[in-house]
Amino acid sequence: MNEDVFAALADPTRRRVLELLAGVEEPVSAITAALQAHHPISQPAVSQHLKVLLAAGLVSVRAEGTRRFYALDPRGLEPARQWLAGLADPLQAFAGPLDALATEVARGRRARRTGTPSAGRGDAGQDRAQDAG
Repeated sequence: MNEDVFAALADPTRRRVLELLAGVEEPVSAITAALQAHHPISQPAVSQHLKVLLAAGLVSVRAEGTRRFYALDPRGLEPARQWLAGLADPLQAFAGPLDALATEVARGRRARRTGTPSAGRGDAGQDRAQDAG
């Protein structure tokens, strides 16, 4: 997990910047103007917030002449998304192995019903033990 992402997301001004950049690319001046509509903030302060977001991988920047255009980088949100998904569904890591276990149990039941050995690894070991005895 990338601690920089959560440190960057901890600040409400930076979260607001990310909201402003969702789906659009904006120059620093437009971001500053949008933030100033809610509370006083200087352009250098906005640039500092953008620097933190950039270092955390949450935004990307594109230069066009002397202007810098910032955009949300969805790849930067992935560590936070994965961590939060793990909290929401802590058993997700066991989904694949549990599905495989359910398949093996079903094969065993089917084999007992029909009287035919299943192709699972456990039956092969039993066959060898019977051949040896």
